Amino acid sequence: MYKILIVEDDPMVAMINEQYIKRNKNFQIVGKCSDGKAALDFLEKERADLIILDVYMPHMDGFETLRNIRSRKIPAEAIMVTAANDIKSLEEALRLGVVDYLVKPFTFERFQSALEKFIAQNKAKKDLETLSQQSIDYIVENAHRKSSEQYPKGIQEKTLELIISFLQSSPDKWMTGDEIAEHSGLTGVTVRRYMNYLSESGKAISQMNYETGGRPCMIYRMKK
Repeated sequence: MYKILIVEDDPMVAMINEQYIKRNKNFQIVGKCSDGKAALDFLEKERADLIILDVYMPHMDGFETLRNIRSRKIPAEAIMVTAANDIKSLEEALRLGVVDYLVKPFTFERFQSALEKFIAQNKAKKDLETLSQQSIDYIVENAHRKSSEQYPKGIQEKTLELIISFLQSSPDKWMTGDEIAEHSGLTGVTVRRYMNYLSESGKAISQMNYETGGRPCMIYRMKK
């Protein structure tokens, strides 16, 4: 389970963040801070894998907070949550290596998509040593994907890479959606959405398995 720190000065937004996080079984809230200085003090004593970080806060804004986190080499990733929708703020956030950038107000689905992107990136790094060369080649190739190439709504690149890497690790084996979800830490609904996309784009094959001894289920594998 990933440890998450909420850094938000607006009590209402902080409460919404907390409610959304609690609906994802992969995360545990370990702390809540109302400004950047308090967050840095917390991170010096406690570990957090991911920070939900506001931009406009008293004493120290989100960008300065994240710069301090990076300079102190605190091993935590960040999802920026902000009302700032200008290009300068976005570019600064990307330069600081945020996992995602959410503009208020945001939906539950968009917030969960950001959390899933963090999970996908984290698992891809941890699984790198055990991936096949084909899987590694895919990740490296897509790291250089042109930013102009867009995916359909609801499809995140890192999550897609995680699912494809898992399928490519056993290219001849048919996988159920539940098996893919268990490995990736994603929900079954999310896995079905991504597998539908891969099937429709011709990158994966899907078929109904009637030999389950019970209710038939869809099974998948990558197309050779």
